[in-house]
Amino acid sequence: MKWYLAALKKYADFSGRARRKEYWMFTLFVIIFAFVAVFLDWILGTTIQDSGIGIIYIVYYLAMLLPALAVLVRRLHDVGKSGWWFFINLIPFIGSIWLFVLLVTDSQPEANAYGENPKMAA
Repeated sequence: MKWYLAALKKYADFSGRARRKEYWMFTLFVIIFAFVAVFLDWILGTTIQDSGIGIIYIVYYLAMLLPALAVLVRRLHDVGKSGWWFFINLIPFIGSIWLFVLLVTDSQPEANAYGENPKMAA
């Protein structure tokens, strides 16, 4: 949970680096809370016309969009890539696989153009 909150504290900070653990723990909690939001929508009856999603989920999704993008960009910085590498995802199939490989790759051990290695600072 501390990684989720740490990423939220850097809500729109696209500079610096994010460890692999920070990115994946944030992603895990976003997925868990999204399921909770869908469940709450279902229980409260706020789903939109048989779509399975509702108001709570939409609000949560919109609230997490910017911090998720920011932590993804910082994660790409950690492996020495620009945040613009996110757009490799637009290449069908191969782009998504390559982005996933970048996201699971270990940090560059030394300082890079985006800052010091966050593993060494912790």
